Amino acid sequence: MRFISADTIYPISQNPINNGVIVLDQAGQILDVLYSDEGIEKTNIEKHKGIITPGFVNAHCHLELSHLKGLIPEKTGIVNFAGHVIGKRNSISEEIKQEAIRLADEEMQRNGIVAVGDISNDDSTIEVKWKSKIHYHTFIELIGFNPANAQKIYDAGVELRKKYTSKNLIATLAPHAPYSVSLALMNLIANENDGKSTTIHNQESKAENEFFEKGTGDFIKLYESLSLNIDYFKPTTKSALKSYLQNFVSTKNLALVHNTFSSEDDIRFAEKISSNLFWCLCPNANLYIEQSLPNVPLLMQNNCKIVIGTDSLASNHQLSITDELNKLIKQFPAISINQALSWATKSGAEFLGMQNEFGSIEKGKKPGLVLLEEEKRDVIVKGVL
Repeated sequence: MRFISADTIYPISQNPINNGVIVLDQAGQILDVLYSDEGIEKTNIEKHKGIITPGFVNAHCHLELSHLKGLIPEKTGIVNFAGHVIGKRNSISEEIKQEAIRLADEEMQRNGIVAVGDISNDDSTIEVKWKSKIHYHTFIELIGFNPANAQKIYDAGVELRKKYTSKNLIATLAPHAPYSVSLALMNLIANENDGKSTTIHNQESKAENEFFEKGTGDFIKLYESLSLNIDYFKPTTKSALKSYLQNFVSTKNLALVHNTFSSEDDIRFAEKISSNLFWCLCPNANLYIEQSLPNVPLLMQNNCKIVIGTDSLASNHQLSITDELNKLIKQFPAISINQALSWATKSGAEFLGMQNEFGSIEKGKKPGLVLLEEEKRDVIVKGVL
């Protein structure tokens, strides 16, 4: 057995414990959480300065884009960002791409991440995920705005998912975004995922809402640059969120990712029609692309379930949940460290359906333990225990 103690333990499932002791078996499963070290030989206790939390859950990542680190210009807006990704994602050899994926996985492990909801458009991450200590839920991302192509794209997604599940990796289908997925394709995905978790990029830019409300704006330019005819599209006169969400009311858990330009009306509408929503925040990516952050206090006021993601190294300088939390806490001082840590652990585990193992320090779980130190209001990973 191992006896691990720290100045403060954040079990997440209960109030912080000062100078408590976590009792583990050799496999890392928690046998007990004690409020003091009374009755334990002091020489048997691993005592640490700082804070112990459960391992982190990265609710949104694009591991397959890791090779684009430093190659995509910052602060250009989502349309220009998407254009750069499309133009550069296949410009590097498979060997370099695989090495970047491996290093990104190792970086997340060093940063205390134990579970990841990862977006995949191809099979390039399978081997790394299969060998990794991280528990991945892969979201097979489908893209196709022309409804005439919906069945073909869906069928290809099902075949790609089989490659992941053949390695005993969890995988479900996911629509990329409302501006890139037809309602016909969304319906196929929703029917396939009935009772399963999925995710969608939501209201990452002002242009997204403008496109659905008026049929104008930067997304028209994007389609023109890609030589795509979208004459079949008719504006809904509603926000992007209101234009598609009804299709996913039967989804077990749906993560809306980014939400940078979600209004209070959108949030209330979403929470009213679905009880299974998670609002995923990726603040560093929002600043990297759009120089904007979601209205987090608004989400909190509406009792939204919040989870944390890093997005990809194409839109971030690192894959660190603590760096995302620090950004949020600095920008929104009303967020407590305890609240932020809950989003990054317990809520993320619930979204991925992994709450029986991860997300909190409780007897019977194997959540991984992360040692943090606090500098002013920043939390920094000191190590994985």
